[in-house]
Amino acid sequence: MFENLQERLGKTLKNISGRGRLTEDNIKDTLREVRMAFLEADVALPVVREFVKQVKERAVGVEVTKSLSPGQVFIKIVREELEKAMGEANEELSLNAQPPAVVMMAGLQGAGKTTSVGKLAKFLKERKKKSVLVVSADVYRPAAIKQLETLATEVDVEFFPSDISQKPVDIATAAISHAKKKFIDVVLVDTAGRLHVDSDMMDEIKALHHAINPIETLFVVDAMTGQDAANTAKAFDEALPLTGVILTKTDGDARGGAALSIRHITGKPIKFMGVGERTDALEPFHPDRIASRILGMGDVLSLIEEVEMKVDKEQAAKVAQKVFKGDGFTLDDFADQLKQMKNMGGMMSMLDKLPGMQNIPDAVKGQMGDKTFIQMEAIISSMTKKERARPEIIKGSRKKRIAAGSGTQVQEINKLLKQFTQMQKMMKKMKGKGGMQKMMRGMKGMLPPGMMGGGGPKF
Repeated sequence: MFENLQERLGKTLKNISGRGRLTEDNIKDTLREVRMAFLEADVALPVVREFVKQVKERAVGVEVTKSLSPGQVFIKIVREELEKAMGEANEELSLNAQPPAVVMMAGLQGAGKTTSVGKLAKFLKERKKKSVLVVSADVYRPAAIKQLETLATEVDVEFFPSDISQKPVDIATAAISHAKKKFIDVVLVDTAGRLHVDSDMMDEIKALHHAINPIETLFVVDAMTGQDAANTAKAFDEALPLTGVILTKTDGDARGGAALSIRHITGKPIKFMGVGERTDALEPFHPDRIASRILGMGDVLSLIEEVEMKVDKEQAAKVAQKVFKGDGFTLDDFADQLKQMKNMGGMMSMLDKLPGMQNIPDAVKGQMGDKTFIQMEAIISSMTKKERARPEIIKGSRKKRIAAGSGTQVQEINKLLKQFTQMQKMMKKMKGKGGMQKMMRGMKGMLPPGMMGGGGPKF
């Protein structure tokens, strides 16, 4: 998300960051560019006006005139105003209620509501250690009920059955009653979506809300609809007392207009964002971290949290121990590393959270996608145990066999073996004193310009 805005703002703010002092004139030019960047990102006009007004008031005031580095202070102001526009801090779900805490999900059809119920159930179970029951009150789409049942099985939470002959209020109240008897912590209620906001839908969802009195009413909205997402959220907020928003499909949204518009237009916080199709692709929304990403400063905190949750530390420790002992780094170890990265959403998901990553050329980004990872795994899986342990024996006829088995070309086998050899050399440098520094220096030569310096991560 925010690729377009990040690129445009990056160029604009770079021009001002080196200035010795700021005048109303050069701020005016920069703010015009910032305004255009926001409008192109499909941010709602009232939000753009307010943002530009606040930055201008602060930038031409005391804060800048007293600063030793006015350009940097200007960027700091932009960052703080971005945070303010999106809500300043992450607002967690309020689940401090007599169990079960009832969470109702609302939204238009196709926004990813049912999928978000499954993701949220997994989040609450694994990260908040809550017992969860999910129920579908969508009596218009039998497929939605079946989809939720499948998701409940996948994330290992309890599913309360329902069918299209029942009334939504009866389904939800029966599920809550069942949860009380079983001492379940949280009930997630999925509701019916429509193709657009209509009075019948609103009347039905109001009645359901009144009957179950949820502690949280979350509006699920597609980020790719831009500022329309904020307008739809406002229409729902006028009918229901929304407590927060889940922004879905942010991985497919290069603009970011919805994230910057929703809080201002509805007054409601974005609590989560969906960052992919997997059931673990739901992240708490941290405005400060998102502001850093927009300005190309990365989001190292989220990356650390992801590593903590998703990396198999035991396996990583085994590989490290093996390397330090000098036992070598094999293709099996390489395959394990690929799996770990895939668990974290792939290489691009990780790189997006590092500072300076907007400098990576598109050609390089294209080599880091999920498709490349899947292909590499397929190639290694097509090798024999002996070949994985001793890749130097992989010559002409073996390469042809591996290519046929993995559905790839011999060139791809050569490319993988070359990358593996480079990684092996780096691992050898880790042995002995100062090994990590040596490895990082070696790695610097393998990466594109700008990634290990000039705004990129430093080692």
